[in-house]
Amino acid sequence: MGVLDIGSNTGHLLVVDAFRGGPPVPAHSYKEPLRLTEHLDGDQAISEDGISRLIKYVIEAKGEAEDKGCTQILAFATSAVRDAVNVDDVIARVNEASGIDLEVLAGDDEARLTFLAVRRWFGWSAGRLGVFDIGGGSLELAVGSDEIPEVATSLPLGAGRLTREWLDADFTPAELRLHIRSSIADEAGAILRGGAFDRAVATSKTFRSLARICGAAASSEGQYVRRVLRRRDLSPLVEQLTHMRPDDIADLPGVSADRADQIHAGAIVAEATMDLFDLPELEICPWALREGVLLEHLDHL
Repeated sequence: MGVLDIGSNTGHLLVVDAFRGGPPVPAHSYKEPLRLTEHLDGDQAISEDGISRLIKYVIEAKGEAEDKGCTQILAFATSAVRDAVNVDDVIARVNEASGIDLEVLAGDDEARLTFLAVRRWFGWSAGRLGVFDIGGGSLELAVGSDEIPEVATSLPLGAGRLTREWLDADFTPAELRLHIRSSIADEAGAILRGGAFDRAVATSKTFRSLARICGAAASSEGQYVRRVLRRRDLSPLVEQLTHMRPDDIADLPGVSADRADQIHAGAIVAEATMDLFDLPELEICPWALREGVLLEHLDHL
């Protein structure tokens, strides 16, 4: 089975060997840095060039999936496509050109499905989970003691979006910091109303990169190694990144060249999240949205 994730930064096809009751085992991965947030025009529409790049990638991803023997592809798009004013046109053109049934995933569904993946990874012994995910276009937050979170919400605080709308627009990091903190604080009450977290977890590329910079094990050591991001390590990194160029950031461990310019904004979001929810550390979960989409699909078979 293939899971095709059209994110704000990257298109990612994950081919897995999956069956109900077992963990999805990755068999093949095909990624392309689409950076759709950079293809939004002044009216917040995805440009013709952005649509062409997206169609080309989806057609190639479909070919990769079929070549690997996939009989089904679950395809979804997140923040950059979801928030574009021409979203309906984009989806229609992609689906007509590729034959893929690409759907737009709502922000709260994105948070809910990421939470499901984290719950399945850690199990019931994790207790009350707080789950945080920084994407290219949005920040997802979810909390709960079951498989369906009590609260699941999405905020327009993705690392790519904030870089483009704030840091590249000559706002200062201090101004961005205040914007992020006020936005998260508006949601904090609903998240914390049910009590503290027994386990606080972060997922996806930005958090993984920040943890790696701060000393977490490399991906080559396997997914079962415990990895954490500690606030005491992150806070000085945020200040350090303020004075670094993207080329220098790309040389840091765990940072890919195509995301180096977004790490600073992502770090400000991560620090604000940990500070406002009083989290000394976040444990990194290797499963995230793609696994959540797949797991829910298997549950419904």
